[in-house]
Amino acid sequence: MTRRLISTGSTFEKIAGYSRAVVQGPWCFVAGTTGYDYATMIMPEAVEEQTRNAMATIEKALAEGGFTLSDVVRVHYYLKDAALVDSVFEIVGGFFADIRPAATMLICDLVDPEILIEIEVTALKS
Repeated sequence: MTRRLISTGSTFEKIAGYSRAVVQGPWCFVAGTTGYDYATMIMPEAVEEQTRNAMATIEKALAEGGFTLSDVVRVHYYLKDAALVDSVFEIVGGFFADIRPAATMLICDLVDPEILIEIEVTALKS
């Protein structure tokens, strides 16, 4: 069974020693993904834009591994503030309403004060 590492090209991946995603057999594990715009390395202020950026990064990593959002079976959401839940649900619901993966949302501190959300997914090729 081959193992494939997927990177966004972020220097942080090398410094911290992780991959954006790891494909192992029929599985794809996408690391916690924040809302950075990796082209500019700018973090938007609004949780809505951070969520959209995170989902775009996740979709790109999945595609590079040969997966789509429809292969996602598990998602974890890490939010800085419970007051942001409804705004996030509106956006991620648009991505996952028909897929309906198992999901968990946690309210917690995140590594940088500007990060409002981090999302990680697990996908299984049907």
